[in-house]
Amino acid sequence: MTKKNISDAPENLAVDQASVAMIGKARQDGVETCFTRVVGQRTPCPFGSKGLCCRVCHMGPCRISQKNPRGVCGADADTIVARNFLREVAAGAAAHSDHSRHLVLLLKAVATGKSLDYSLKDLAALQRAARDYEIPDAAAAEPNALAATLADLMLAEFSSQENEARTPKLAPLKRYTLWRKLGILPKGVDRTVVEALHRSHIGVDHAHESVLMHAFRTALADGWVGSRIATIVSDILFGTPMPVKSRANLGVLKIDTVNVLVHGHEPALSEMLAAAVREPEIQAAAKAAGATGVTIAGLCCTANEVLMRHGIPVAGNFLQQELAIVTGAVELMVTDIQCVMPSLPAVAAAYHTEIVSTSDIARTAGARHAAFDPKRGLECARQLLRSAIDNFGRRDASKVNIPNVSSPLVAGFSVEAIKYMLGGTFRGSFRPLNDAVIQGRIKGVAGIVGCNNPHSKLDEYINAVTKELIARDVLVLKTGCAALASAKAGLLAPEAAALAGPGLREVCEAVGLPPVLHMGSCVDNSRLLEAASEMVAEGGLGDDLADLPVVGLAPEWMSEKAVAIGCYFVASGVDVILGHPFHTAGSENVERFLSETATEQFGAGFHVAKDPKDAADLALALIERKRTRLGIDRQAKRKLFDMKDRRALNV
Repeated sequence: MTKKNISDAPENLAVDQASVAMIGKARQDGVETCFTRVVGQRTPCPFGSKGLCCRVCHMGPCRISQKNPRGVCGADADTIVARNFLREVAAGAAAHSDHSRHLVLLLKAVATGKSLDYSLKDLAALQRAARDYEIPDAAAAEPNALAATLADLMLAEFSSQENEARTPKLAPLKRYTLWRKLGILPKGVDRTVVEALHRSHIGVDHAHESVLMHAFRTALADGWVGSRIATIVSDILFGTPMPVKSRANLGVLKIDTVNVLVHGHEPALSEMLAAAVREPEIQAAAKAAGATGVTIAGLCCTANEVLMRHGIPVAGNFLQQELAIVTGAVELMVTDIQCVMPSLPAVAAAYHTEIVSTSDIARTAGARHAAFDPKRGLECARQLLRSAIDNFGRRDASKVNIPNVSSPLVAGFSVEAIKYMLGGTFRGSFRPLNDAVIQGRIKGVAGIVGCNNPHSKLDEYINAVTKELIARDVLVLKTGCAALASAKAGLLAPEAAALAGPGLREVCEAVGLPPVLHMGSCVDNSRLLEAASEMVAEGGLGDDLADLPVVGLAPEWMSEKAVAIGCYFVASGVDVILGHPFHTAGSENVERFLSETATEQFGAGFHVAKDPKDAADLALALIERKRTRLGIDRQAKRKLFDMKDRRALNV
């Protein structure tokens, strides 16, 4: 990732014009944002950036250097860097898996009649899950009873102490067998994360290979257990996503409506807000307050959740959360968990915006806390909307400036939706996609995931590498803030097929797909691996995920969740290209393990490309290498058979 000059003008800090305008307005209003705070962090700690600072006990902190190659306890660079890396993976896995656990508990509450505002919206998704978890007589079972059984099985995936988790069996058999051979199949998620912290405690695991293998085990507990369960349960409770039209960027806010932003990651509250805002009483209250109605828009991964199921517009991705407030037109920002900047109340203080935190594990100093109770979810949502309406009259018109910038998009490409678009209701499958890859019309598939990072120009790397890949006939699947970057750039619309190479363009135009498919929030990275597993099951492209001409990219990543995601992609056999490196440069052995040893063990490893053109070149090289191994790197010659040839075939 090429670092920008962080003292540059606003147009050098972001790609989209809405963000550029709001960065400038924030400066004029005297409001501090991440784009100004990053200046104070210009020179990162050289020990921390290499992973060489150890704080796991109070004989330190210890910093490793050539002069002092060991900490007080005797730990060397390999041990310290590996332990720090494992702790990042553990935190990332814990974040996604705790999100998942809350959804499973909600599923159980719905199934047992304890949360009446929700329902089992997708019974077909419930039956698919029952099949995957091998629940007997599921087809004849009463839905609530079946959901309760499923919830108990899923909760055991978190709490199991002795048995291996069963959800990883959803991977192709060859990959699952490899995990077992390597001894990295996780048991319960909770046990695996606890063991990660235990191993990295002072005086426990000092062998960097052992520590790193547990990092991959912990990542599998995230991607193939916690995150996969979260996606399954979300589809059952809220509906399996199907393609919907909407718009993205700050221009979706409206000057004449009450504007409410939902921000975070958990969909339970945002689902209730989406329902409550349609109620006549809420709309009437807004009109009585002088507005024409209420507009709900999303930020970050909550945006992805309500976008793909309701078509609710997207206000922006991670680095735009402060900028949305700077418009001066936001009455209420409702936050839950993950990626919520603690700076939001300070930014809001310059305007009339109220920040409300709703999760008891994610309180924000300076924000009003209103704990969300799923047992009375709809009423909680109504109360929040009423407070937003009450705040509308406090809006200062002189401070309002909504950029007239937004782009059309199509989102909601679940695996089921892709199957439907490729084959319809009765013939839905990945066969047409596999055939297009085998024929070379589509070279391969790239999954682009991850966050934004203020050390690079907002969205620049993400959009540049995306355009390069689709121009070279690579189908791109996206989640999280990376998907929202493409949304703002117009790359999630079918018309973007004009930017694709001839083969990909032909496929997109025939089916009606954009060249970049929105597949959900960051917890929905499991959908990317589900899609890859469908390609394996369909046949013709090998019998393992590592055989597929598929690659993952995290261009502007910043969170510990991204570290865990990268590890479970690599453990699944998918090479991962990072826009900037991990904090592991302090150990050559750790760096070698994550690239070379991982490739030997899993068939995939980590790579770093700081320039988007280099990343696209590397992605194509990795894809072509897989195509060569599959024997599909050359287009088969067509032979026209005459009658003599037909007789020779003896058919």
